[in-house]
Amino acid sequence: MFKKFIGTRSFYRRVLTIALPIIVQNGITNFVSLLDNIMVGQVGTVPMSGVSIVNGLIFVFNLCVFGASSGAGIFTAQFYGSMDAEGVRHTFRYKTLVSLLLTAAGWGIFLSGGQALIGLYLTGEGDAALAAGAMSYGMQYLKIMLWGFLPFAITNTYASTLKECGNTMVPMLAGIAAVLVNLCLNYVLIFGHFGAPALGVSGAALATVISRYVELAIVAIWTHRHPHRCPYIAGVYRSAYIPGRLFQTITVKGMPLLVNEFLWSTGVAVLNQCYSTCGLDVVPAMNIATTLGNLASVVFMSMGNAVGILMGQMLGAGHTEAEVRDSNRKLIAVSIASGILFGGVMASFSGAFPHIYNTTDSVRLLAAELICIYACMMPFHAYANATYFTLRSGGQTFVTFLFDSCFMWVCSVPVAICLSRFTGISILPLYALCQGLDAIKCVIGFFMLKQGKWIQNLTH
Repeated sequence: MFKKFIGTRSFYRRVLTIALPIIVQNGITNFVSLLDNIMVGQVGTVPMSGVSIVNGLIFVFNLCVFGASSGAGIFTAQFYGSMDAEGVRHTFRYKTLVSLLLTAAGWGIFLSGGQALIGLYLTGEGDAALAAGAMSYGMQYLKIMLWGFLPFAITNTYASTLKECGNTMVPMLAGIAAVLVNLCLNYVLIFGHFGAPALGVSGAALATVISRYVELAIVAIWTHRHPHRCPYIAGVYRSAYIPGRLFQTITVKGMPLLVNEFLWSTGVAVLNQCYSTCGLDVVPAMNIATTLGNLASVVFMSMGNAVGILMGQMLGAGHTEAEVRDSNRKLIAVSIASGILFGGVMASFSGAFPHIYNTTDSVRLLAAELICIYACMMPFHAYANATYFTLRSGGQTFVTFLFDSCFMWVCSVPVAICLSRFTGISILPLYALCQGLDAIKCVIGFFMLKQGKWIQNLTH
């Protein structure tokens, strides 16, 4: 039993080579996001609510970009595993094209319907003046954040390709530089230090946009200056050529991932909207709980990325089914252990963390209770996340679509809508029930992994 779930030192050394830079990058990013969130929270509860709503909506765009490039990323990892630089070059071009299309779509949607989308989250019981204030702050924030869509999308193309080719250090360093720029500019622009004007939420948005251009500059310049490390980048922009058969295959395999990320992220947005109907206090309380939850989830979320990369490389390199299954089982064990450990840490900070924010006692108490609920579910989230990346690594994109977003829309969303609209249930039992549904998802994932259809080499 010990050997079944615990690997050798060389195994964990290889895992850490991939996972540790991702963990560091995501950890710093989420920690700085936490500090950003606290800074905006110091301005007041109403600005924090407006920014929180907009960030939730932009989260949908971010995940669509991630999902669109993930389809090509499956092939990138396997082409790299088979030492095919030309194949990696084609997947890079595919990601770039999709990033440009999604940026244009995101601009169109938010420019035409941003106010209506924000208004969906301000329907709970509370002061109408507070709701109007949150709307005003949200629109200020959104109009500036739109300028960060393009650098975010193109950065994702460079960074994801580097990671899938085993180079996780450069994206990590670029991410660290970006978040430090963001943090420093937030301090200056939100509060008006060093002679700068105090811009409040607009300053927070401006700092984020500038940091995204910094991150793009770092990953792009490094990649183009190191063609010996990144042979696929040579001549990548001389042509837009992608072999028709490969383009079709990536689209067929990748479209379920794009649709999945869109439906899953919109499902999260719908769940948050359902929670918001329980009162205006829910929006800032959920923002506080989610911010700490994101920080505590860094390790298991990063391990999911590492699982996808390592499984893709092993499949592309032609490892046996027994070797792939053994490595996958041990990687998932690490993910679950991290969920248990950091779930406990998160619960221990549930009482103290909300007091950092400049908000009411009722919001702080509600946030603490929501944090405890999320902490209890972290091991289940860790297992589901690792399962998702495992299935995706072998090209089972339609299966991951069923596992992830279909479960969200067939199970979680209907439960949330019915309970929030047709019963008088309060936020805590509503949130606990919706989070608890992930236990069912874990059972489904177990049988999908055991079936083994995800174990396939796509480079042949």
